[in-house]
Amino acid sequence: MRRPIRSSLALALVGLLGTAVAGEQVVNVYNWSDYIDPQVLEDFQKETGIKVVYDVYDGNEILETKLLAGSSGYDVVVPSGYFLRRQIDAGVFARLDRSRLPNFAALSPQINQAVTRYDPDNAHSATYMWGTVGIGYNVDAVKKRLPDAPLDSWQLALDPARLAALKDCGVHMLDAPAEIIPIVLNYLGENPSSTDPKVIAKAEEHLKKLRPYVKKFHSQEYLNGLANGDVCLAIGYSGDILQARNRAREAGRGVDVAYTLPREGTLMWFDLLAIPADAPHKDAALAFINFMLKPETAAKNSNFVRYATANQGALPLLDPTLRNDPAVFPTPEVQAKLFVPDAYPPKTQQLVTRTWTKVKSAL
Repeated sequence: MRRPIRSSLALALVGLLGTAVAGEQVVNVYNWSDYIDPQVLEDFQKETGIKVVYDVYDGNEILETKLLAGSSGYDVVVPSGYFLRRQIDAGVFARLDRSRLPNFAALSPQINQAVTRYDPDNAHSATYMWGTVGIGYNVDAVKKRLPDAPLDSWQLALDPARLAALKDCGVHMLDAPAEIIPIVLNYLGENPSSTDPKVIAKAEEHLKKLRPYVKKFHSQEYLNGLANGDVCLAIGYSGDILQARNRAREAGRGVDVAYTLPREGTLMWFDLLAIPADAPHKDAALAFINFMLKPETAAKNSNFVRYATANQGALPLLDPTLRNDPAVFPTPEVQAKLFVPDAYPPKTQQLVTRTWTKVKSAL
């Protein structure tokens, strides 16, 4: 969730792990920023003797560009489900040798079944984390400007009049068309997976009404912005907003951050561990993925990043405040309103990309 300008965590990881030395066992990992417990990487190196060279990105589009260009040099990457689907079709990923992944059995069968929408038979990936896209907001700043706003509704973030009232205190939105456009379509009462250009045009029209009030489109900066009180509302990833909430509490400066899953329903996403077909160190990649799938490892990562693990074996090991948080693990009633969008076919993806460019440039 960050461009090549690395976060402080990523810099610490790279500084700690260093670079590969000729002849040394190594695995090159490319992951979203702030998305792993650094101790896990140390534990993996100690247990296997394989050195981790770790780098981060802030958007699926960045990862996809590198993978489609070929010879990325990465051994393990973490795409979201709908990107994985079209990358599989392009021959980007290797099939996983399940015999080398005994810890795959710890994954939730329900999550695995949901992921088959993108990866039939779970042949190319293992689910790392899952979550939702919702609204993070500064409680005091929003209530001051919108005392009667429906805090449990997309109206808070997608109604132009309400968003206009929050412009002065900072509004951020994910730079993620494959997530934002389905959410807007669902809000408008349309099929969130629609490929009809006329329907996608409705999302464009609505987003252009919101554009004047959005300070920044970015898939990571809102985390620190919310925690510091510089952003009063963000459409973002569940775990990021919960990290922001916790950082704000730890800072003790009176910033109260909340996360809401809108009652109209929202998008459910999956991030997946996969191996590029041209990965230079496939054996090390399989060892790394298997280590990540250990229930103990999965719990450590989930406790650190505050996202929902897909590893059912890890659930008893989670921090109870995380395991029992309905913003992380939604209730069955809320889950029934979540939707998993289909991957866009190539022509629709081109349309969505053009649409998003027009939305971001419209003022």
